[in-house]
Amino acid sequence: MAKTRKKKEEPVILVTNDDGVTAPGIRNLVEAVKDLGKVVVVAPDKPQSGMGHAITIGSPLRLHPVHHFEGIEAYQCTGTPVDCVKLAVDKVLHRKPDICLSGINHGANHSINVIYSGTMSAAVEAAIESIPAIGFSLLDYSIEADFSAARTYARQVTQMVLSKKIDKHLVLNVNIPAVPEEHIRGIKVCRQAYAKYQEDFLERHDPYGKRYYWLTGEFLNFDKGRDTDVWALQNNYVSVVPVQFDLTNYVLKAKLEKSWKR
Repeated sequence: MAKTRKKKEEPVILVTNDDGVTAPGIRNLVEAVKDLGKVVVVAPDKPQSGMGHAITIGSPLRLHPVHHFEGIEAYQCTGTPVDCVKLAVDKVLHRKPDICLSGINHGANHSINVIYSGTMSAAVEAAIESIPAIGFSLLDYSIEADFSAARTYARQVTQMVLSKKIDKHLVLNVNIPAVPEEHIRGIKVCRQAYAKYQEDFLERHDPYGKRYYWLTGEFLNFDKGRDTDVWALQNNYVSVVPVQFDLTNYVLKAKLEKSWKR
């Protein structure tokens, strides 16, 4: 008797973000990938931009089911994006998903932004838990941003990752330029550009005369390389930067081992 071929189980796809569960970006991400596997959403109940890798330790976390996505199991969490990933694995899925997708963020997460980004920190947290992850960002902060190109490339990159044997610690930082889809020249795998914010704090006074400060700043790119994420985005490519949570500077480590040897 011929053996019956076992049907391949569909992948479990965890979706989160840092703009909040009602943000247009996460809705567009779910729409882009909902037929690629079993999608489960666990996202913050309010915007958490700039939270980086923060976790909640001084107050209780709450998790509530929501019905923002037709036919999709979804929850909102009172914590940070990283909290969402942790709770999703431990209390919602009771297992590790096959992949974690974070975004689609409203605004750039290229270059130094990856350090501050709640979107990317959620993806990095997944990788720490041995879950391959991708963070998606669109270079448009508007709540009315056009996500059509971002949907196309989010789906394409997700399919490429799912189609191959995945490194369990893989993290990709994907940024999509805010131009019509027909103007995008393709995908470019890049390195992170050397850039930073020249920051300034505007000093103001509230109605009671008390002083407060408002952070402003200008993004400065010091990197003229044509292999960076900033260059790719300026030239209408989707940038894909592989990132990692190991912050060791191995080149400097080797130098110090030699120069500090007694």
